[in-house]
Amino acid sequence: MNIIIYTKSNCPNCVSAKQLLKAKGLKYEERDLTNDIVKQAELFAAYPAARQMPQIFIDGQRVGGLAGLQEALKQLGL
Repeated sequence: MNIIIYTKSNCPNCVSAKQLLKAKGLKYEERDLTNDIVKQAELFAAYPAARQMPQIFIDGQRVGGLAGLQEALKQLGL
């Protein structure tokens, strides 16, 4: 499973999402966009429904933020 999580510093939901993935023993790639306003804008332009961090992708499909991650893991039986 390929998991990418886009984060920003001082983001409580980002911390919670990473803790959840670690607790489940799932490896992920973190892409911190704290200092990259251009990349943030590109991400939000590509996914108009995305307006907060984190933004999480599993196997190339956007699952959303923390709540989306929780639901995706539930559906995967994890």
